[in-house]
Amino acid sequence: MVVLRIRNSHKRKCVFVCLCVAVFFMYRYLGLPRGGQRIIRKFGLSANSTQFTLERQPFRILGGSIHYFRVPRAYWRDRLMKMKACGLNTLTTFVPWNLHQPQRGVFDFRTQLDLEAYIRLAAELGLWVILRPGPYISSELDLGGLPSWLLQDGSMRLRTTYPGFTEAVDMYFDKLIPNMVPLQYKKGGPIIAVQLENEYGSFAKDEHYMHFIKEALQSRGISELLLTSDSHNTLKSGGVDGAIRTLKLQKVNQRDIQDLNVIQPNRPTMVMDYRTGWYDVWGNLHHVLPPEDMVSTVREILRRGMSVNLYMFHGGSSFGFMSGGLAEPSYKAFVPSYDYDAPLSEAGEYTQKYYLLRDLHSQFNKGTNSPEMPVLQHKEAYEPAITYQHLSLWDALSFTEGPFKSVKPVNMENLPVNNRNGQSYGYTLYETTITSGGILKSGDNVKDRALGWEKGVVFINGINLGCYWSIGPQQTLYLPGPFLNSGINQIIVFEEQEGDYKIIFEDTPDLGMAADIQ
Repeated sequence: MVVLRIRNSHKRKCVFVCLCVAVFFMYRYLGLPRGGQRIIRKFGLSANSTQFTLERQPFRILGGSIHYFRVPRAYWRDRLMKMKACGLNTLTTFVPWNLHQPQRGVFDFRTQLDLEAYIRLAAELGLWVILRPGPYISSELDLGGLPSWLLQDGSMRLRTTYPGFTEAVDMYFDKLIPNMVPLQYKKGGPIIAVQLENEYGSFAKDEHYMHFIKEALQSRGISELLLTSDSHNTLKSGGVDGAIRTLKLQKVNQRDIQDLNVIQPNRPTMVMDYRTGWYDVWGNLHHVLPPEDMVSTVREILRRGMSVNLYMFHGGSSFGFMSGGLAEPSYKAFVPSYDYDAPLSEAGEYTQKYYLLRDLHSQFNKGTNSPEMPVLQHKEAYEPAITYQHLSLWDALSFTEGPFKSVKPVNMENLPVNNRNGQSYGYTLYETTITSGGILKSGDNVKDRALGWEKGVVFINGINLGCYWSIGPQQTLYLPGPFLNSGINQIIVFEEQEGDYKIIFEDTPDLGMAADIQ
């Protein structure tokens, strides 16, 4: 038997250390201010009158969207500090189901997808949080953020109370929501509100669906204010009893505000998505919203006493194959840049919009001093990289597994790969043997190509930066510093046609010819 004995002085030191740890824990996680007086959190965000209240005091939401999955984790703090320095008080973020559950029963909340760490960082920096967990989030993501393996069910009806969909949502929420519950306002965390789904009014295929989502969140412990978000003409069909309806818009229209007030009288008015810019698609122009127009609209929103969330405050990048596309009037894929012409650029740089917003917010935040603006990070244009080796697709096939054979073509979601969860993104090579005569019609799809980068994907040290395509508008890919090694770096380019031998690095982005949003 071993007896451990601690001298009295050591005991006192031990008790002192434990006490210090306990005090730090209470301050860090339970909302104790530096002065030592505990913040009593009894009354969360409320919408029982024409103005939001927090702890029964008037409260205006000045929010901005930054998606953790579109910003390298090493830059999270920098981007949120810039948000705080701009005079905003609330961070909003979507939660992408498809990234967090790439396969049935397989969940990923690590490193880049560590949502808890992101929310705790926001709290540390003095920002409130509005969580937008979907399950459908849109956000220009592939399938609106829904996992592709849902489509293996031939009878699947997405965003309805179809049992195959609700069972999958329950499995996802069982993993996600318990981690969010302790981060709610009344439990000492920064989450002051939670949004149900996203713009469901534009879909509205099941009148029971939003009730299901509401119950799915509340039954798992969500107790803060609930919101929905829709355009003015779909507000009624997208809402649900017990949740505050909010607007999506790019210009303030008195009729839109009146429509909301008729449906929801004597409640706060909030623009949940004031669009600071717009997304881009391949084969089109780069969309921009003049800074003067943006700040004029925000000024009018604030003048009316409304709350607002800037979508986006900082867009970031849709790395890899996460970008979705427009289905109508004809399919067009989104570019990987999610710059969105936002106040903070794709690379986190200040724009004219940022400076105008900071000045505007200072007028409405009188008596409150915003933090200093963080110093911008260094940019560098490296020497061109010369490619000395190449491997054709046909030669590369010998390094892959054998092909899957089928009498009929099989779509990628139903391929027997990834533990039979199918393929979510990327390329699929189909081959067949023609056994009878005839004419093969290719339309205008087969052409001779001039030498140069035409269309493909770039990987840096195994990280997929996204797609490039000569038709534009985007002509450069954003390469964050944390993706690089201090020594040797590996670049792999998958070119669909015929590639160049030189890879050029620039210190300024080229997102294409700009066109004002109409």
